[in-house]
Amino acid sequence: MYFTVEEENLICMYHKSDRRRTSGAIRATLSDMSEDMAALARQALDKLDAMGDADFEAQPFHFTDE
Repeated sequence: MYFTVEEENLICMYHKSDRRRTSGAIRATLSDMSEDMAALARQALDKLDAMGDADFEAQPFHFTDE
């Protein structure tokens, strides 16, 4: 499972102790996001939902400043 730099940065911003909590934190803010940011968040959420907990734990999420 590959995340874009933008998706990974978004995940880093809302990263919690596990995949479900991270997804929940992102979902909780969708209504406050701009249309473009919400589209990016939904894209990242689709990938998070498709991966297992072990894959999430093994994924090295790094914030990248571009």
